[in-house]
Order: sequence, then structure tokens, then C-alpha cells
Amino acid sequence: MKTAFPAVTQVIKSGAPALAPDAKTMLQRLLLCAATALALPVHALDGETAVHDPSTVILHEGRYYTYGTGNGLPILTSEDGWTWQRKGSLMSALPGGKAGAEVLARGGDNTWAPDIIHIGDKFFLYYSAPGTQPKSAIGLLIGRTLDPGSPDYKWEDGGPVVWSDGIEDSNAIDPGVLLDPDGRLWLTYGSYFGYIRLVELDPNTGKRLHPNKPPANIAVNSEASILIHRDGWYYLLVTHGSCCQGANSTYNIRMGRARKVTGPYLDNMGVDMIEGGGKLFAGSRGRHIGPGHFGLLDLGQGVQKFSLHYEADLDRGGISVLDIRPLLWRDGWPVAGDNLMTGSYSIESVRTGTVLELAVQGFPVGGYRQRRPGGGSGPPPEPRPGPAIPDQESVQVGASWPAKTDVRLAPAMLQAQQKWTLTPVQSSGGTPGAPYFRISVTGTERSLTATSGGELSATAFNGAAEQLWRIDQLTDGTYRISPKAIPGMTEPLALSAVGSGMPTLAKFDAASDRQRWSLESP
Repeated sequence: MKTAFPAVTQVIKSGAPALAPDAKTMLQRLLLCAATALALPVHALDGETAVHDPSTVILHEGRYYTYGTGNGLPILTSEDGWTWQRKGSLMSALPGGKAGAEVLARGGDNTWAPDIIHIGDKFFLYYSAPGTQPKSAIGLLIGRTLDPGSPDYKWEDGGPVVWSDGIEDSNAIDPGVLLDPDGRLWLTYGSYFGYIRLVELDPNTGKRLHPNKPPANIAVNSEASILIHRDGWYYLLVTHGSCCQGANSTYNIRMGRARKVTGPYLDNMGVDMIEGGGKLFAGSRGRHIGPGHFGLLDLGQGVQKFSLHYEADLDRGGISVLDIRPLLWRDGWPVAGDNLMTGSYSIESVRTGTVLELAVQGFPVGGYRQRRPGGGSGPPPEPRPGPAIPDQESVQVGASWPAKTDVRLAPAMLQAQQKWTLTPVQSSGGTPGAPYFRISVTGTERSLTATSGGELSATAFNGAAEQLWRIDQLTDGTYRISPKAIPGMTEPLALSAVGSGMPTLAKFDAASDRQRWSLESP
């Protein structure tokens, strides 16, 4: 979006000490720390991710697509949702390479902030065509494939769907589209020049269903609106704040919910979004400034993600970039999850409460203790505080561990064989929003490996597909952990707790806790 707090009328009524190691141990520790420090945090997608105002990410014939603001609506595409490439522009498939005459007359010769939906055998793509704001139109393009290499690839001009005349309290930009559970199609649009508005569309044609019916005004003081639906609630997500100023942008995503699609959309404090309400969904964090343009990506089986852009990625020179993050749900509200970071974790079964470990002899953290020092009978002595016990590390206890080891589940005791380092494996692809990970016992080369028959072991890492792990955060905040491949098998399986002591690989069941895991910093 290109608007940022213009001077127009707005309807706003409210608003531990370590062990003393020998030289070899110290060197190993330093090398491990250096490797961890050099590993990139898993926040940014790979490849060509520069985009502003991305559409909802959509999957078609095994590829992911999104479209953004720019000359002709630039196309970004990906085979796996992790590594992206730029593939020309969508408007190049139209006669003359630009919007139709009626769209140009109602709005202008710009192409901004699209959104897209697939209904039946058609794709409806809505885009902003502003002139001198707030004179603008939202145009419709209709296609049957997203693959530019297909002989069926073409886009037809569907004309303007809604528009603003430059005088009314509306700016017809930033379309967001929803097909609700009843099969009704809805479009929200608007910006800071006035109201966020809602109209119903014909799901057969993509055009306005009741062109003579006035739009419903549902929010103010925002832009980049879109609706999602869950469990009988409609959720309106909007982008608030200023855009287009790089690291000085104040974009953030806010939301409200309603039982009816027409509202009222109230935030968690009961404030109507038509009065300036809005519960915070996502704000700037770390080196990523200005999140905006929410889009739902439902991968099924309890995995939902959302696409967005950051106004500035400081690790990429401050440009605007695409990202995909986990979408969680808590207390009836969507929650913005965070992409997994490189680090050391315990992997705990939600079902059993036991943690994944190497099948080796463990040693108590701090060493064995006698209940009664010196033996004897009678009650134990009164406990007395002592110095903090340092964390246990593999270099202290792992000298006798075999190179190839089984894995098992055991009660969590903070022992070295229970600590796993998750590290993204570069140039190995990934999944929407995340790379494949290596899962290794911290401080060692012993890496979790899928074996034939759907079993598990820990072996030296060699980069094989059975040592690459997909880690999806589910909507309840737990994780599904799956190997990229299993020797001799084609069916996708996930890490599963058979009982309190036995892990295996099994088909994921979204209704069960067997394949749900918690990742905690040990």
C-alpha cells in the first residue's frame, strides 16, 4: 500500500558458573559456540523474496505463487515454499500488458497490492489500480492456470469490481478476498482515506453480486484488510500504521472478530474496529520492521501459516521482503507464531511427557549422590543449599557413546543425551516458511536418522534425505516432526510416541497426541 496517514477526515472515536574443563574440552566448546553463532536464524525465506504488498500465497499444481505491487504485478514462485524465484509479471499476459480501458478510466495506470483466490476451475485475481488517490479502482483478472509455461496460460480482463471517485470517504485499493463456509464470496478493501469496506461477489464470475447495494463500512484507520473464518467467527485482519518508509515504517497487523460477516468487528477489549479498535496480531520484531498484508495459507492436518511482508529486512539491506510464519490459535484468536530458530532443545512427547534421547547410559547432572553420606540408618540430614550445578555437556559424558545409536524416550533429566541441536541445512530446500533441519545431539555428529521400516537411529550426519527433518508448528503450538524421506518407503510419516519409552515413525493423525511434540530450551 501506498497510503500513510493522509490529512483527511477519519472516523475514529477511541482508540551458571561452568565446570573447569581441560584444554581439549574448552576448544570443543568454543568451536561449538562459534558454529552456533554463525548459523543464520530461521526467519527469512530463501531466494528472491523482494516484494511489497504480497497477495495470499496460493498452491497450484505443486508450486506456490504470490503476486505483489509493482510494474505489471510481479510474480514470485516456489517449488517448496522456502526458496523463491521472480518470474516476470502477470500483466504481460494481457493484451497491451496493462489493465483494461474501464479500469483505467475508473482508477489509474498503476498495479498494486493484489489478492487471489481459486474457485472451481478459475482463478480470480483482484488488484489495485489507483490514479491520484483516493481516486482508484479494484480490477479483476480471470485465469485458469497460474503456470506461465502452460498452453492454457492467459488472463482475461474482468473490468473494475469496485472504485472510488476521489471525493467519497473511501479509497478502493488493497483488496482481500474470502470464500466463506456457505460458499459466499466477499471482498474487503480500503485505506486511510476513509473506511474499510465490504461487498459481496458472485463466486461464478468474481464480479460484484449486488452492484446497486451500498458497501458495508466495517473499519477505519487501516488498510490491507482481509477476512478469514474459523469456528463460526469471521476475523478481520488489517494493517495499521505507516508504510513505504523502509526501517522507519510503522506497519503492524491488527484484528477484530464478528459472528456476522458484516460485523460489528470487535477487538478483545470490545472496541469496534469502526471506532478505531483492533487487537494486535503482529508487530515489528528484531531485524524485521513493519509487518503487513496478512494472507492465510492452510496446509491441512492442523498446520496453518500466514504470508506477509516486512517493510524492511535489515539483514537484506532494508528492502521489503516476503515471509511465511506459523499461524496459531489461542482463546478464540489467531496468534502469530515465530519461525523456528537454530538452537538446542529438548524434544518432549505431548502424549507421554518423556523426551527423546540417545539410547546410552545416562549420568545424573552433578554426579551420583548418596541419600545419607557415609551410610548408616536414621533420617537423612537436613538439606543444605550448595553452589549451582553446571549444565551437563556431551564432551563430559559421551566418550563411550557408540557412533551409531538407537534412540528412545525417557523422563526429562537435563542429561546431555537429551539435548538436540536444530540447525537449518543450506541448499537442501524446505517447506513453506521453513528449511529442512538437521537434528543432532548437542556437541556431537550423531543425528536423528529415519531408517527402513519407519524406525529411528542416530548416526553421523551425511546430509542424506533421511537425516533432513521438516518441523511444522501446529495451530495449538505443538510440533509435527517428519523426515524428508524414509529408505524404501514413499508414504509420509511423522515422529511418533508409541509408548512412554519408544519413538517410531507413523502416519500423522491430527486427532491424536502421538505425533505432537514440544520443543523447549533445556
